[in-house]
Amino acid sequence: MTMSNDEILFTRPARPGKTSRATFRGPEARGPIIDQEGREIPAESLGPQVNGFRFEFGRSGANPFGNLTREQRLARLDALARLLDVAFVLPGSNIRYGIDGIIGLIPVVGDIIAAALSLWLVREARALGAPWHVTARMLGNVAIQGVVGAVPVAGDAFDVLFRANMRNVRLLRRWIERQPV
Repeated sequence: MTMSNDEILFTRPARPGKTSRATFRGPEARGPIIDQEGREIPAESLGPQVNGFRFEFGRSGANPFGNLTREQRLARLDALARLLDVAFVLPGSNIRYGIDGIIGLIPVVGDIIAAALSLWLVREARALGAPWHVTARMLGNVAIQGVVGAVPVAGDAFDVLFRANMRNVRLLRRWIERQPV
């Protein structure tokens, strides 16, 4: 079962005068700021910030992307899933593929690297508070992609069409949308 381009691509209205600033898609950031492990960070402990980010390069554990809102982290996962699964179009067709499909062409090692990237998305979903049944489905998608993707040639074609990372982000987004504010 393949996803249509309408399910994958979202049109983003152009904003005049906003050419060099990175933006997150979706609604404005709301809710608490959470760290990489999913723990809430009190607003008073954040100190002075620039557009929601705090840069502390003097500390050894500095991570400028660690203190993001839930929506910002979900946008980051969505961007990574798009890069892995649908970043490019095969010339002369409507077939979309991503870095995951290219990496998967390398026998054995490529499939391991692709599975590791997909597992990172599952780890981030768990850090966002996804329950066991959501993460279990996400792990199932990664397992299907990893096992079938290990088959030479046919597995690579399956990998391009199955799009496990896009499925996983869609599962996570549906679960988050059902959560109370």
